[in-house]
Amino acid sequence: MTALPILVQFVFRLTFGMALSMAATPSSLVTAGFYRVHLWVLMGLNTFASLALYYSATTPAAKAAFAIAIALTVASYVGAVIWLYERKRAGWFALMLVMAGGLAGALLATDWSRFAVVWLGAGDILSSGLMMGTVMTAMLLGHWYLNTPTMVLAPLQRLVRWSGGSTLLRAAVCGVGIASFLMGDGPGEGAAVDFTFWLFVGFRWLAGLLGVGLMIYMTRETLKVPNTQSATGILYAAVILVFLGELVGQLLTVDARHPM
Repeated sequence: MTALPILVQFVFRLTFGMALSMAATPSSLVTAGFYRVHLWVLMGLNTFASLALYYSATTPAAKAAFAIAIALTVASYVGAVIWLYERKRAGWFALMLVMAGGLAGALLATDWSRFAVVWLGAGDILSSGLMMGTVMTAMLLGHWYLNTPTMVLAPLQRLVRWSGGSTLLRAAVCGVGIASFLMGDGPGEGAAVDFTFWLFVGFRWLAGLLGVGLMIYMTRETLKVPNTQSATGILYAAVILVFLGELVGQLLTVDARHPM
């Protein structure tokens, strides 16, 4: 598998998770600019996905994913305009539409034949999107507090708790994937499963799961001080670890046919 499908899958999963996390963040406690600016971020990400799929889509499912990427780009822009005028209810529906589109895009962009167990493949997409989305949104909200320090901390604290929960869910899905892999539903034909493979599995778990969990715990303790600036810095590190872990995990899944 080339890098392009993996990056497109990454964008769709992140779109799903971020849109869901923003929709679950109470707009009564967070300024409208937070939603507007980060819908622009999703618009940019899905513009990239549209371009990538335009040049690589050959199957009907990939062409449908291309159409969804374009729709997500437009929906993100429209949603940002809605939040510009602080139409909170309509803005929430726009976020839910983007969330549904991101999930649909991730499902359509998946080569299901690469998964030994289909339900584990679905769990892989959902848990990955939730983990990336909650951690990324928590970091962005922490940064927003630096611009608007008068906001209450409750939304950020809740997102940090959700980040911890989504990390545990992701670890559970990957743990089941590894167990299934070892119990007989092995790698695909031509896959290279050797010492190097397991070395990358170790890196994926140490950085992308255990490391992220440690960062989230440190963030939670820092917010008790409270020190929003330091907490945001820790969340920056958590985002980097999440992204590295998820990209490596997707590459490993190509050979293993299970969430790693």
